[in-house]
Amino acid sequence: MSTLELKAYEIFKSKLGEKEAETLIEFFDSKVEEKFKQKADIFLTKDDKVDLIKWMVGFWIAQMAAIVGLYLRK
Repeated sequence: MSTLELKAYEIFKSKLGEKEAETLIEFFDSKVEEKFKQKADIFLTKDDKVDLIKWMVGFWIAQMAAIVGLYLRK
């Protein structure tokens, strides 16, 4: 337990009792874990990054072709 958790535990223990305080701290821990798992789903995976790089390269090649085409047109 971190220092903050210990302080919260002591406060809850004095107000609610030992078992209730422990249950409350476990509840908070589970909520934090749940939030971390939700955030992990949002991050890009390796496949997403590869796909993004492919699109970027394709866009870059198309832009270069357009610039060369405009340059040779004159």
